[in-house]
Amino acid sequence: MNIERKLKQAVELQQCGRLDEAQGIFEVVLESRPADFVSLYSLGVIAAQSRQPRKALHFIDKAISVNPNYAPTWFNRGVVLRALERHDEALKSYDRALEIDPGHSEASLNRAALLGEKSSNTCTAETSFDEEIRNAIQLHQDGHLREAEAHFKRILAMKPSDFVSLYSLGVIAQQSGDPLEALHYFDTTAESNPNFAPIWYNRGAVLHGLKRNVDAMESYDRALKIDAAYSEAFVNRGAVLQEMGRHSEALENYDSLLAFDPDNDKALANKGILLTEFKRYYEAAATFERLLKVNPDYDYGQGLLCFAELHACDWHQLMKYAASISQGVTSGKRVCKSLALLAISDSSADHLHCSEIFARHMYPAKERLWRGDQYVHEKIRIAYVSPELREHPVGHLMAGIFENHDKSRFETIAISLGIDDHSTLRSRIVNSFDRFIDVQQKSTRDIAELMRSLEVDIAVDLAGYTAGSRTDIFAYRPAPIQINYLGYPGTLGVDYMDYILADRFVIPPEHHPYFSEKVVYLPDTYLPTDAKLKVADKTPLRESFDLPRDGFVFCSFNHTYKINPAIFDVWMRILERTPGSVLWLMKLNSLAECNLRKEAAARRVDPQRLIFATRVPKVEDHLARYRLADLFLDTTPYNAHTTASDALFVGLPVLTYKGRAFPGRVASGLLNAIGLPELVTCSLAEYEEQAVRLAQDESLLRGIRGRLENNRYSYPLFDTAQFCRYLESAFLTMWQRNQKGETAASFEVKPLASEYSRLERLRSGGSRLAQGSEIIGRASTSWQAESARPQFHQGIE
Repeated sequence: MNIERKLKQAVELQQCGRLDEAQGIFEVVLESRPADFVSLYSLGVIAAQSRQPRKALHFIDKAISVNPNYAPTWFNRGVVLRALERHDEALKSYDRALEIDPGHSEASLNRAALLGEKSSNTCTAETSFDEEIRNAIQLHQDGHLREAEAHFKRILAMKPSDFVSLYSLGVIAQQSGDPLEALHYFDTTAESNPNFAPIWYNRGAVLHGLKRNVDAMESYDRALKIDAAYSEAFVNRGAVLQEMGRHSEALENYDSLLAFDPDNDKALANKGILLTEFKRYYEAAATFERLLKVNPDYDYGQGLLCFAELHACDWHQLMKYAASISQGVTSGKRVCKSLALLAISDSSADHLHCSEIFARHMYPAKERLWRGDQYVHEKIRIAYVSPELREHPVGHLMAGIFENHDKSRFETIAISLGIDDHSTLRSRIVNSFDRFIDVQQKSTRDIAELMRSLEVDIAVDLAGYTAGSRTDIFAYRPAPIQINYLGYPGTLGVDYMDYILADRFVIPPEHHPYFSEKVVYLPDTYLPTDAKLKVADKTPLRESFDLPRDGFVFCSFNHTYKINPAIFDVWMRILERTPGSVLWLMKLNSLAECNLRKEAAARRVDPQRLIFATRVPKVEDHLARYRLADLFLDTTPYNAHTTASDALFVGLPVLTYKGRAFPGRVASGLLNAIGLPELVTCSLAEYEEQAVRLAQDESLLRGIRGRLENNRYSYPLFDTAQFCRYLESAFLTMWQRNQKGETAASFEVKPLASEYSRLERLRSGGSRLAQGSEIIGRASTSWQAESARPQFHQGIE
C-alpha cells in the first residue's frame, strides 16, 4: 500500500465533504502506521464535524502525543472541550494554540467567546447565550453567512456589547461585499477590545479595498504592534506600500516577514514580483525558485519564474517550464498569468484557456449595476477606462483619436485609473475629453457605480490584463456595451465583455472560437495612431551609438522578454551570413546584455556584434535614431507592436514572421496596412532568407524604403482622422443593436467608398518577395505589456 498516496486521497475526500470514505482510509492507514499524525488529527476533525466530541477528543489527544507543537490541534481540542462544557480545559487549549501561533485568529476569537459565556449573569441566560453563539459560529464556519448573521444579531439583542458577535458581523459584512458596514462593526469592536490584532488586520483589509491606503497602513501597523509575527498583516501591508508607490519600503516589508517566516509563499511571490519590477531579475528568479520549492503549486508561480528569466534572457529552464505551463493551462491550472503566456505560447487556444482561468480566479462576474435600462441621450456617451492617460504609448496612440471624435454625436468621458505625470501629453488628453475623471483613489465598486450613474452607453477597457488595469470594474457591468480594446492583445475570457475590436489579420474568422468576446472588424487595421507624433529633425551619427559607419545594421528594439532561443538562433545565422553586420538591441538590463553576449558566443558569433542602445530622454530623439538602422527584425511568438509601428512611421522596414495567435500576427497586419506584405514571412527559414537577401541587395531594400515613405501618405495606417470615423461607425452599430434589444454579434465596419479602389489595387498587387504572403491583412497592437508592473497577492482574496 502506498501510504502517502492513500493519505492524499483521504485528505481530498475530507475536503470534499465525503467524510465516511475519508475516515475509512485514515483508519486503514493507522493499522499499518499507528502513530501517523495526519490520520489521528484528521479522524479527530471528522469526529468533531460529525458531532462526536468524545471520540474527537480521543484522536486529538493521540495526535498531540505525536506532535505537541501544531497550533490547529490545540485549537480543535478547545472546540471539542467547549462542546463537552469543559470550559476551563478549553481555555487552556486555546491558550496553548496561541502560545504556539500568536496569530491564530480563530483561537483568539473562540477564547474571547468562551470568556464572554463564563461571565454571563444567570444560569438560564448563560445556557441560552452559549447555545446561540455556538450555533452562530458553526454556521459562519460552514459558510452560511445569512443564517450566521441572523444568529449574531439575536445575540446582540441579548448582549449589545458582545465582542464575538460584533467582530463576526464585521467579518460577515466584509465577506458579503459591504465594506462600510464591516468598518462600522470593526470600529465598534476595537473600542471595547483594542488589543485584538485580527480586528486591525481586517479593518486594514476593508480600508485597502476602499482605496483608503493611508488609513489601511495605520491599521496594519496597529495589528503588527500587537502581534509582531502577524504574517497576513505583513503581506497586505506590502501590497498597500506598492500601490502607494513606495516600492523600496514594500521590499523591506517582505524581507522583514521572511526573516521570521522564510517559507511564507505570498511574501516570496510578492518579493519576486517587486524584484522583477526593479529589474533585479537574477534575485527575482532565485526568489521564485525558492517559492516553487516551498509550494510547487503556488498560483502562477511557474509563470512568474519563467517571465523573470525571459526578462534576463536566461533560457536554461525555458523549455522545461514552457512545456509544463502549456500542460498546466490545458489542465485548467493556475500556472501562469495570461500576459506572461503570450511570450511563451503561440496557441490561441492556450491564450483563451489561460485568460478564463485567470478571470475566474481574479475577476469573476459581480452583481450587475446596469440591468437593461434604456438611456435617452442627445449624444452617445463613451467612457474610456485606462491607467495610462499620460506620457505612455497608450496615451500617445489614443490622443489623436480622443481629439478627433465627433463631439456633435459623441460625448467622451475619461475614467483615469493611473497617475497624473503632469506632462504636456496629459494636458492634451485631459483637454480632449468632455469629462475627465481621476478615479485612482476610488474603490472598484465606487468607480463602477459612478459609471452607472453617468449613464455611460459604451465603456471601453484600454488595459485588459496589463499593469494598473481594473478589470473588476467591468465585472459589475456598469454599462450596456463593454469593449476590450487595444491594451491587451487577446481575449479576456469573460462573459461581461461584449466585443473586441480587431481586424481580419490579427483575428482571422477561423480564430473566433478562441475569443469570449464578439469580434468587430475595423477596415485595414485596428491600430490607432497619432498624426501629431513628432520625430526629431536631426538624425544622430551612427558613431554616437557605437554603430559601424558602413556595416549593415539590423535592429530589434523589442523588450527582452520577447527574445527566445528560436528567434535568436535565426538572428545569429543572419549575422554569420552578412559580413560586417551588427544587431542593435535595447539595453534594458545588464543581465540580459551579458546573457545575450554569451548566447552569441555559444553560436560562434562575436559578442561585440551585439550593440545595445541606452534610453534617451525624449521620444522624438528615440524615434529619430531608427533612421540609423537598415532593417528591423521582429520577434515571435510576441511581435513588436508599438515598436513596429514607430519603426514604420520613421521609415524603417520591419521584417516579421506571422504567428498563429493575436500577439504574433500584429506586425504582419501593420505591414499589410502600409502596403508592404512582402515583409511578412510564414516560416523562420523564409524569415532568415529574406533578411539576408535584403541585406545583400541594396537596390531591393532601397525600393522598399521608397515605397514605405510614399505609402505613409496614401495608406491608412497613419490616418488618424479616418481611423476615428471607422471607430465611431463601430460604436454606432453596437449602440443601435443595443437600442433594438439585440444581443452582441460579430460584424465588420465597411470601408469608405473611396477606399475600395485602393483595396482592389492591393488584392491584385504583390512583389517579387511576396512568396505566398497575404496581400490583404490587418493589424493590431499592445502597449502596457512593454512595461508591465506587478500584481500583488494579498492575504484576503
